[in-house]
Amino acid sequence: MPRALRRLVHLMLFCPLSKGLQSRLPAIKVKYLLLAWLGILIISWIVYMQYASYAELCRGHVCQMVICDHYRRGIISGSSCKGLCDQKTLTLHRCMSTSSTHQVYIGLWKDRPVVIKCGIKDPVNIDGVPENLLRPEMSLFDKPTRGTSMDEFKEMLHSFLKANLGEQPSLSALVDRVITLADVNQDGKVSLAEAKSIWALLHINEFLLMVALQEKEHTPKLLGFCGDLYVTERVSHSSLYRLKVPHYLEAVVPEALSSGLNHWLAPSWPRRARITIGLLEFVEEVFHGSYGSFLICDASPHHVGYNAKYDCKMANLRSVASEAVVRAFLKGRRCESNADCTYGKDCTATCDRLVKQCNTEVVQPNLAKVCMLLQDYLLFGAPSDLRGDLEKQLRTCVTLSGLASQMEVHHSLVLNNLKTLLWKKISNTQYS
Repeated sequence: MPRALRRLVHLMLFCPLSKGLQSRLPAIKVKYLLLAWLGILIISWIVYMQYASYAELCRGHVCQMVICDHYRRGIISGSSCKGLCDQKTLTLHRCMSTSSTHQVYIGLWKDRPVVIKCGIKDPVNIDGVPENLLRPEMSLFDKPTRGTSMDEFKEMLHSFLKANLGEQPSLSALVDRVITLADVNQDGKVSLAEAKSIWALLHINEFLLMVALQEKEHTPKLLGFCGDLYVTERVSHSSLYRLKVPHYLEAVVPEALSSGLNHWLAPSWPRRARITIGLLEFVEEVFHGSYGSFLICDASPHHVGYNAKYDCKMANLRSVASEAVVRAFLKGRRCESNADCTYGKDCTATCDRLVKQCNTEVVQPNLAKVCMLLQDYLLFGAPSDLRGDLEKQLRTCVTLSGLASQMEVHHSLVLNNLKTLLWKKISNTQYS
């Protein structure tokens, strides 16, 4: 450093200080040096935990390798296979996985933002992919077998849907929808690879619900699939709250701090009211729908999202279960279906874990669970002239108990009162 520049830095740093402060400067330097080292250690630990968490949870390259291996061997098919494996127009980017066996990625398909989801049989080592992971078709893509006729396949689908959704008069229409979805090249026929792929996908609870609810406004649209990998539209905001504290920081970050930050980062109250109305409409959509009723087993803010227009979109349907399956469980029977299973291993146990989330001492209807979530989300920042009535409606809502089908009138009355209260406040405004 030139001498003149050194003198200038010296004058700027030391001349304004008093002599007493200058005498204490070495001690001050040591203190700040220790604080700097402490900060470096904390940041390094956070970076290491982020890397370790990413390495454990994000294995999209393994998923893509397995899917493309099956596709090139003719075991599977799907509308997304060429884009993923040959043309490279379907690409995985940002990892959103919360489980090593359930991969979720934000990606691009023909320059359109999408969400890509697939399963991995077992956690694998970072160093490589075990050979047995590339060949799980004996358990995953074992049905239908070669020689199965179209009529037999339709009967398989009807029996499976009946076991998962209950006896519904519209199941035949749903079977036709599944057949149309499986017919990738739209030639009026379903190849063995197409049939194996759609059969494996139907054993994933979220995919089954997307097919059953695809015409509903608040369900993300299914865009394509390849084997048991499927592609959906991207929801701009995948959670009601923008801030999610990593699990390894939950012990050191006070809940009041994270809650306060989420309140500060949240959309304005009228926009939250609009999102809430959409969530209440989704509760209506899954209650007595065309293919039965569904229970929201876990009303988490991380399962509910919204788009750029603040319309509610369910970002995750894995915690939604058919009421028919839950009723069967409550009667003491184990799950007969393979709901929420990706690789056909321990599927009954997985299904049992799913419906146990809905099996409390007194089963709560969807509306009560959603209102418990909305107490925090909707009340902070609420207009003063509305807050009293809003608190009253939410208190009534969270006390609902029993299956909604057993108290349909009361359930509908509470839901409509809450929607009307919110809609009156934001109607005829820029937020409506």
